Amino acid sequence: MDKYVYIQSYLSPCGELLLGSYRDRLCFVEWVENREDISRYVKYLKTEIKVGNTEVITFAKKGFNEYFRGERKQFEIPISLFGTEFQKRVWEELLNIPYGTVLSYSEVAERVGNSRGVRAVANAIKSNPLNLIVPCHRVIGKNGELTGYKGGLERKEFLLRLEKVII
Repeated sequence: MDKYVYIQSYLSPCGELLLGSYRDRLCFVEWVENREDISRYVKYLKTEIKVGNTEVITFAKKGFNEYFRGERKQFEIPISLFGTEFQKRVWEELLNIPYGTVLSYSEVAERVGNSRGVRAVANAIKSNPLNLIVPCHRVIGKNGELTGYKGGLERKEFLLRLEKVII
């Protein structure tokens, strides 16, 4: 099973996602228009893509359905984070942002011990391979404005409205 990243699509209320699993863990959740990022993960893992379902993908789809119905506030899905140590530190900090709350990029930078590294934090967030699971949509500009979401600001707004951050 280590030879492949298994991939399936999931149609959410705000667009299509591609879900990938490797070694019984979710390794990416990407908006379909960002599919070129998937080749980066596959190259990193030194493996190939195979269309197919796995238990973790089925579990993730169930969790996404619950999330979009407003029934799930956090995900308990086995994940693998592949990136630099700094990126992983940022992504792990994003996992600590509770449902229905937001942090600014500068607050995330402070929390990872790099208060002057807002741009580096923004770049790490932009490289987040696990959209929705690692909630990068919960990071906003210091002035409270919606900025920088790889899935597009309309999706970011949709997700924050779903979580009742924006009414």
